[in-house]
Amino acid sequence: MKDMPRTDSCEFCEGKLEQRLVRARFPFRGRTIYVDKVPARVCARCGEQYFDAPVYKRLELIAKRRSQITKTVSFPLAKYDMGLT
Repeated sequence: MKDMPRTDSCEFCEGKLEQRLVRARFPFRGRTIYVDKVPARVCARCGEQYFDAPVYKRLELIAKRRSQITKTVSFPLAKYDMGLT
């Protein structure tokens, strides 16, 4: 199977893609991890992130080794209906 051709525009909004290091949210086998300093192409307009195949493969390897992750990040979680009052 061949890799998808690399483009310079977002497939959703056609914004320009820029190379950046991001904190990637990576769902894998029903669980989600976050990985810092991941190279990605990011849409300057909508923020959609694109990962090249070797980067995605490395994210999979990291997710498979999730038991070795030592840092945990917490964040506030609100309920959607909180905005109704």
